[in-house]
Amino acid sequence: MLALEYNGYDVRHSHTQPHSKASALSFSKTRALTMPTKTPTPGDFPSQLTVTVSPAASPTPNILLLLHGLGDSAAAFAKFGQAINLPETTVVTVQGTAPLPFDLGGFHWGDDISFDSATGAIDMDAGLARATKTLVTDVIRDTLIRKCGYALREIMILGFGQGGMAGLAVARELGQKSEGHEAGPLSGVISIGAPYSLSGSRVGEKNRSPVLLVAGRDSVAVSDEAVRRTKQVFEFVEVSRYARKGDGMPSNRDEMMPVMQFFARRLRSRQGVPEGSVEIG
Repeated sequence: MLALEYNGYDVRHSHTQPHSKASALSFSKTRALTMPTKTPTPGDFPSQLTVTVSPAASPTPNILLLLHGLGDSAAAFAKFGQAINLPETTVVTVQGTAPLPFDLGGFHWGDDISFDSATGAIDMDAGLARATKTLVTDVIRDTLIRKCGYALREIMILGFGQGGMAGLAVARELGQKSEGHEAGPLSGVISIGAPYSLSGSRVGEKNRSPVLLVAGRDSVAVSDEAVRRTKQVFEFVEVSRYARKGDGMPSNRDEMMPVMQFFARRLRSRQGVPEGSVEIG
């Protein structure tokens, strides 16, 4: 039984109960269960990145990578990671790769700034090549994997808005075979208020990273067509919709419950696991 807490609510999930298709993934081969070798610190990441890391006395079996939405910052979004209080998990919050223009404040993940012709608001689907390369190479491969000893399946991404769209792009890229790099599924991706990008590639085999899309009722961004597009890229996609309209962050227990249940199914635990145990694929 894994117990998780969010803003005083206790969410319990038994690993013996039936899993959804998204959580019923097996490992490709037998390997010894090993722990990461180092707890990441902000100093481990390239100096041009702004990163906050939740304190951990020793390496945990999970990394939760938080990616904020348009106009937010790492410092502000890191408070969400503190609120969910996940066990055996180090929370790493990365700031968007570029500041918003016109003294708007905050940061974004896009290659450019474009505006939605219908609403006049900044369009979150503005190309994610630069952010994807930074997150895949500088954050995950060079730091979390090479420096700290984490495996892809020990890393989960949660992103809001444009950050969620970036997280989906990162998961797809990490699933592509690349010379000299591990390829495979992440622990999971939670995207709140954003589907897979219209400009993203959909060529090749489906990615096996489990995905949870969270959105409001009648969401414009996470429309039925956007969900179908996401399912063209990812094999395991769940959708959770609020009873209300709007794609904001979860604001109550009912809205947060599917997210916490996804955490409970996908996060790893070393409690009670004998030393020298192996995973059998």
